[in-house]
Amino acid sequence: MEASSPTPPAFSTAIRNASHEQHTEAENSAFMSHLLGGKLGVAAYRRYTEQLWFVYRALEDVPQGLAADPVAGPFIRPELARTAELARDLAHLGGPDWRTGLEPLPATVAYADRIAACARDWPAGYVAHHYTRYLGDLSGGQIIRGTAEKTWGFARKGDGVRFYVFEAIGNPAAFKRDYRELLDGLPLDDLEKQRVIDECKRAFALNSAVFRELGNAFPLTA
Repeated sequence: MEASSPTPPAFSTAIRNASHEQHTEAENSAFMSHLLGGKLGVAAYRRYTEQLWFVYRALEDVPQGLAADPVAGPFIRPELARTAELARDLAHLGGPDWRTGLEPLPATVAYADRIAACARDWPAGYVAHHYTRYLGDLSGGQIIRGTAEKTWGFARKGDGVRFYVFEAIGNPAAFKRDYRELLDGLPLDDLEKQRVIDECKRAFALNSAVFRELGNAFPLTA
């Protein structure tokens, strides 16, 4: 009797496992390590938040019709939207004229452009970027919120850190579980699933490039 082949892991598990190295690299970047270590000033936090503004505008200003797409549509959930919260945080950090002089870093432009291209031309690739951002915000993003509140004196879950506060999601653990079930049920063949995994890795690499440029802009002085 032939031994049965092992059951392949769920797609959400395969994504997490395959992108673990890139995810770890992004989390352990010098800039993020210094930020979470309280070694950088609020100006660095503000500049980071400004970069997020460009990334999330690309994620949320999607082409008409994407919400009805059978692959990407189920992931576009209003309770996840972050652009309004980012605007509120940036107004707190930079005042009413916070948009004046707002410039993305070159790496941020590349990141946002890739998200926009996927949203326009490849819904499954858009899902890869959606997953890497929003599930990260619901998980590790809460560490950043806590650090920001402690280091720079923001009110708990108040202006300055509202990007990390998902008021419309009462149970983040259940939400993430449901999200992973959506990933597992994506109507994709094995080849397309591998392309999505590769795009997740690319998303983390693009994010790491932003961190590198932020690190260059905010080096620790001896």
